[in-house]
This record gives sequence, structure tokens and C-alpha cells, in this order.
Amino acid sequence: MRRSRARRPTKRDDSRHKAFIIAALNELKTHPNKLTIIKQNCQLYKQQAHLKRGFLTAIERFEWVLEVDDDIDRIIVQILAEDYIGNRLRRYPLLFKGVVDD
Repeated sequence: MRRSRARRPTKRDDSRHKAFIIAALNELKTHPNKLTIIKQNCQLYKQQAHLKRGFLTAIERFEWVLEVDDDIDRIIVQILAEDYIGNRLRRYPLLFKGVVDD
């Protein structure tokens, strides 16, 4: 007879990630030139040898969003959208590293 274990819920602090992403997006609204920081982050992480497939997919999706339009408001709407791409981008707040000055 086999015992089955109950799965543990994942321990992600989504509220903390979401607060950071909202702060980064507000910073982008006031300083649109910081979009280059995000583009540099995408290039930096894409060059790393051992990268999770999900993170690589998020970078690819982010590059799609940035390729389509340079309008900050539309980019913010896409990031906050409750669709596949928006969820994928919000899952990795590391892409927004360096945008918010502490």
C-alpha cells in the first residue's frame, strides 16, 4: 500500500513582487529613458549559460512587447494584462532590476 503525500503550496510572495513591479512601472512612466535598462537586462540574462526555460521564455515575450511599440503606456498595459504574456512577465521581477532607485 502506498501513501500519497499532499503537495505543499508554493511559497511565492506575489504581493511583494507585484509592489516592486508597480513601482518599476511608475518609474518608467516618469522616466521613459529607463526602458533601456530593461532592454539591457534582457540582453544580459539571455547571454547566461544556465537559465531556466521559463525565464528565457519571459525574456523572449518581453522582447516581443518592446519590439511592437515604444509607447510606455501601452507597454505598461501589456505587462499588467491578465493574459499569458502579462503573467509571464510579472513572474520574473528580475527583468525590472535597476529601474527603481532606492
